[in-house]
Amino acid sequence: MSKWALRFFESRIPVFACALFLAIATAGTRQPSSAAPQFGSKGSVVGIEFDGRMVSDLDKSVAFYKAIGFTEVPNVDKSWRKDEVMNRIHGTKGVESRMAKFTLNSNISGKPFTLYLREFRGVKRRNVMGGKTAWEPGATHIDLTIPDAEKMWADLKAAKMLWPRTWDGKLIALPGASKGSLAYITDPDGMDVEIIEQRPAVPATDTRPAVPADLPGFNHIGLVTLDPDKARAFYGVMLGAQWPTAPVNWIGGDFFDSAVGGHGNVIRLANATFAEAADPKSRMRFELVEYENRKKPLAPYSITDIGVNYIGLECTDIDSLLARLKGFGITVVSDGIVQMKTGYRVALVRDPDVGAFVELYEPPKK
Repeated sequence: MSKWALRFFESRIPVFACALFLAIATAGTRQPSSAAPQFGSKGSVVGIEFDGRMVSDLDKSVAFYKAIGFTEVPNVDKSWRKDEVMNRIHGTKGVESRMAKFTLNSNISGKPFTLYLREFRGVKRRNVMGGKTAWEPGATHIDLTIPDAEKMWADLKAAKMLWPRTWDGKLIALPGASKGSLAYITDPDGMDVEIIEQRPAVPATDTRPAVPADLPGFNHIGLVTLDPDKARAFYGVMLGAQWPTAPVNWIGGDFFDSAVGGHGNVIRLANATFAEAADPKSRMRFELVEYENRKKPLAPYSITDIGVNYIGLECTDIDSLLARLKGFGITVVSDGIVQMKTGYRVALVRDPDVGAFVELYEPPKK
């Protein structure tokens, strides 16, 4: 992009910033819409159900995610064990792991959305996000809508768990606002968490209806892509994410850079959506972020590495869906389809763009 074009976008930052804020605050909708095109009629995604993160120290990560509002699910065994079923899902052998499970209500449906944290031992690991930036292709973020950003900021700082990416380590104010309400922070392993203060209700005017306050909670998952066509083919056509119909434009400027701690970034955001598995009438945003001037992806990484993120999608007829994905050359990490003791059937695959992990699962028949 030319310097003239970049100055053009920068001159319109208030407009783009407001659009970004509204997209974050109102991305979810409870209106059902038509499904994305699929190859064949058998095997399709019902919706997104969870996010997972691979951590270096489970106890430290548990404390952090509790501090930002997640609720730990009780009675989950966090002891070390060689879980052969999980090792088949992850494509590992003889590896020990331990896991914690959390929930946080979706701010779209109000239903619980699940977060898994897992730590491994008995295998060589590296931290793929340690010292990396928020704009590396393959980097991910989760986004939370929270009631009071300044309070969370102060509480994390007091607990020595505040790792900000933002300029000067401060909350970023939306254009025209008097206080900070938006920021990228990281968890103990460098994985990104975007926080934004919940939008208050907006009264009706002569030209527009009233807008209610948005709910606090889990808002979206974001992934930095390298090749948007590959990402759209995989997540959209093959897995059924719905894509925006309007053209996606390049944007840039200080507002965006200040939130992620960058300088001179030019980005475009494709706000795709998946239905929520817990409430298919609601749609959760799956944000695909492309940086025009950042094209060096994360080095090859394994599912057991620290800083790796994956999403979980409920599906029907997993046999047909996985066969179709394999037919299009999608990498399958798991030992085929693995049946868990609970009756769930699971497969782990990688996207063809940045190698991000996607866990597909089919619930037991009722």
